[in-house]
Amino acid sequence: MLSIIEQIKQGKLWDFHGGIHPAENKDLSNKSPIVNAGIPQELVLPLKQHIGSKGDIIVAVGDKVQKGQPLTQGDIAMCVPVHAPTSGTITAIEQRTTAHPSGLSDLCIVIAPDQQDTWCDKTTYADYEDRDPAELIDAIRLNGIAGLGGAGFPTARKLQGGLGNVDILIINAAECEPYITADDRLMRDYAEEVIEGVRILRHIISPKLTIIGIEDNKPEAIKALEQHVKEDDNILIRVVPTKYPSGSSKQLVKILTGREVPSQSRSTSVGVIMQNVGTAFAIKRAIIDGEPLIERVVTLTGEAFKERGNVFAMLGTPIAYLLDKFGYKADKKHPRVIIGGSLMGFTLPHSNVPITKMTNCILAPKRKELPLHTYEMACIRCSACADVCPSSLLPQQLQWYAKDQNYEKCEEYNLQDCIECGACAYVCPSEIPLVQYYRQAKAEIWARSQDEINAERARQRFEAKQARMDRDKAERENRFKKAAETRREEMAKTGGDDAVAAAIARVKAKQAAAQSDKPEVKPAVAAAIAAAKAKQAASAQGATSETLPDNSEMAKLREERKRQARERKAEKEAGESTTSASSNDSKKDAVAAAIARAKAKKAHQASEQKAPVADSVVENVAVDPKKAAIAAAVARAKAKKEAQQAQSETTPEPVTETEAVDPKKAAVAAAVARAKARKAAQQAEAQSETTSEPAETEAVDPKKAAVAAAVARAKARKAAQQAEAQSKSTSEPAAETEAVDPKKAAVAAAVARAKARKAAQQAAKEQQNIEED
Repeated sequence: MLSIIEQIKQGKLWDFHGGIHPAENKDLSNKSPIVNAGIPQELVLPLKQHIGSKGDIIVAVGDKVQKGQPLTQGDIAMCVPVHAPTSGTITAIEQRTTAHPSGLSDLCIVIAPDQQDTWCDKTTYADYEDRDPAELIDAIRLNGIAGLGGAGFPTARKLQGGLGNVDILIINAAECEPYITADDRLMRDYAEEVIEGVRILRHIISPKLTIIGIEDNKPEAIKALEQHVKEDDNILIRVVPTKYPSGSSKQLVKILTGREVPSQSRSTSVGVIMQNVGTAFAIKRAIIDGEPLIERVVTLTGEAFKERGNVFAMLGTPIAYLLDKFGYKADKKHPRVIIGGSLMGFTLPHSNVPITKMTNCILAPKRKELPLHTYEMACIRCSACADVCPSSLLPQQLQWYAKDQNYEKCEEYNLQDCIECGACAYVCPSEIPLVQYYRQAKAEIWARSQDEINAERARQRFEAKQARMDRDKAERENRFKKAAETRREEMAKTGGDDAVAAAIARVKAKQAAAQSDKPEVKPAVAAAIAAAKAKQAASAQGATSETLPDNSEMAKLREERKRQARERKAEKEAGESTTSASSNDSKKDAVAAAIARAKAKKAHQASEQKAPVADSVVENVAVDPKKAAIAAAVARAKAKKEAQQAQSETTPEPVTETEAVDPKKAAVAAAVARAKARKAAQQAEAQSETTSEPAETEAVDPKKAAVAAAVARAKARKAAQQAEAQSKSTSEPAAETEAVDPKKAAVAAAVARAKARKAAQQAAKEQQNIEED
């Protein structure tokens, strides 16, 4: 069985599914040679004129540029630069409408030509056969060459992907689209340069066979190519039947090689690489002449043009400039300007759109020449669209899913394999614009896929960041752990303990020493301090600027004084009755002595200086029973008087506690005073018991003892009443009226206490004088 290459050399051709035979209308523009369109007053260069990414702008507004100077740059294969078509000045970098079916704007560089057309420095490769293919591919990319057949795929990227993977090189010269004759005239007028460009491609790819596929409706171009092809070029010129869309990449591969390109794949997957004839011409200019892609052949056709033909138009030339120069006369009812052919082209929103690398035709038809689709009718399910589809798709189903926005079904029915040739819409009896539905659905699918790609990229970046943070955390923990283990090992080797543990032990020892150095507080003082703090906290929480102070404590003290006054009154009456009563009333004396002992227990101040006097009294009583009885009475009177004095001294304390400037010191002082009073009361009670019992048991004359005791009690009551009167005059008004100045209240209380002590001392001296007598 013969191989594919042998079958091709023998002239075998294959056919593809579907296809149509529309009116060609090529004779309108292929009769005259290619002319130069000239330099317009303004050039608008979009940054993106190919499939791929934009380049980075390397010029600024106001810069002077020369012809062929790069305006953008990029370091990836899918990015090709844009060059200045002529010398001039950068006047703007702004958004302008571009040649796209959407009619949207894109970032463009605007140049005002200086009409000098001055070239920059050129880099040529006349000896390309001695150059490495990679070097030539990089030169092709830097010269901004993209596919000129209409797709705009970066040529360098396609050549790089085909190195070592293909065995057949196909030059597409079919040009099947109606009205377009740019490639036809290029092959006629520049056949030698076209063949030279094919030789450069052969040197880069090194295929086993090179085929130029051209339709049989271009006899002059076929003759021109055959004249320049040599026997050692190993180039076959294969003429194929005229059929639309035989110029499509997949369909031409099927016609010339019989190989079927898989769904959503390129021709390189079946060992074939394809380049347009215009691309071969641009490669020759770039490699041999050092000229970047700054102009291309554009067909000006349609009955609205007065002068029809093909022109070399600079990239960025406004279409309005070409319309004015070549005698465009718009249709009165339906003026239209179409970029591309009648089947795959699209209508421009206005004529201020620039020529780009993918612009091969400007069609300006009259209304009768190319009728308008008035309205869309319902599908009658005739299946004519499926019969002519060159990609063997189901256009009817795709249209239904695209209209319903069921893009998953569109992908399931291989919408991406649609080449948008327009054959289905051409034969549709219902005049349904099928290709428009497909383009919209493709754009939506592409946008969704980009969103998914961006979301996946963001997810990967987030997961990578989390993994990095976890890894850093684990490394830190391991580093700290290793450092701790190393420190412990070093401490173990040197015979010491862990430094951290030693530091903790030192801190604990210091705290224990500080606690042991604190002075020991007596239980009574500590209880008093705690009570004062509790009272202060309660008053701080409950007191406000508008509430009155709590006088409950003062009220209790007043009630206590009234009760004592009633007791003293009762004692006074009992004393008077005792003096007038008989001497055998000993029971009342015992009751009075018991009352004196009880009150002595409540005394708050101690009289340590009077202890020797009491001791001498006890000794004297032991010798003389009369003196012992008198001493007992005196002791009881003193105990009663001291109790009253202590009570009078403690009455102003609430004023000082509630209104003193420093409540803590006052509370401590009160607690100390109460402790001393309890101690003095205990000592007085002990003295009273030691003196009274012998007096009761050993008294010879009870009448005299009773008289002496009554006299002592009377004097003690008198001194107590005087002290109480003075205390009331100073303490009660301060407590009841709540004196504004706490210092004066404290001074008055101190004066009262001093007077009470002075009265007590006078009573003690009188008693001593009585004892001495």
